[in-house]
Amino acid sequence: MTRVVLFDIDGTLLASGGVGRRAMEGALMVHFGTIGPTHYRYDGKTDKQIARESMRMAGFADADIDARLPALLDDYLARLEHTVTSGDHGVRMHLGIAALLDALEARSDVLLGLLTGNIAPGASIKLRAAGLAPERFRVGAFGSDHELRPQLPAIAKARAEALMGLAVPGRDVIIIGDTPADVACGRGIGARAVAVATGHYSAADLAAHDPHAVFEDFTDLDASLRAICDA
Repeated sequence: MTRVVLFDIDGTLLASGGVGRRAMEGALMVHFGTIGPTHYRYDGKTDKQIARESMRMAGFADADIDARLPALLDDYLARLEHTVTSGDHGVRMHLGIAALLDALEARSDVLLGLLTGNIAPGASIKLRAAGLAPERFRVGAFGSDHELRPQLPAIAKARAEALMGLAVPGRDVIIIGDTPADVACGRGIGARAVAVATGHYSAADLAAHDPHAVFEDFTDLDASLRAICDA
């Protein structure tokens, strides 16, 4: 039995310091002339979903958004790369993550991966900024694979099966994240969620969505491993 353990990035593996939002807002201003409603929340969304929903709320039609989206995302990536290579960017790995990843990576029954709303190049930029090598995560699904997060677990599962050459039951896919969207997204394939309150949602907020387990953070390595590997 192999557990496919898929980590979200922003709020879960790392605190991004707002670099993604600043890069997206800068790109939106250039390509649409507005950042959209200031109250719009980015957490739990894919990059494409953020652009679409915020610009819909600003009055743009889907066809117009689709036409501008490729250039917008290229601009976003350029701004993100510039930010993280030009000084104190504020991206920091969360407490407990380094030890947890080391412990999971050392196990023969775990395939380490990602499940994130970031488009793939943006995911790599943020991981490297936090001191994490993207290559450690051997499989994954990204916001560049599908605009809607609930579609990503099946993509990651299929990639894990292709990599390992064997079928993976949905219950052996563990999705780790910090938002209700992370908790809910894997239910379609029978995956289980481990939630962590290192983002914008409290442990109580996350527990209300019925994850397999919920933690304030991952500093208790033994308890974290039990929840993930013995789920």
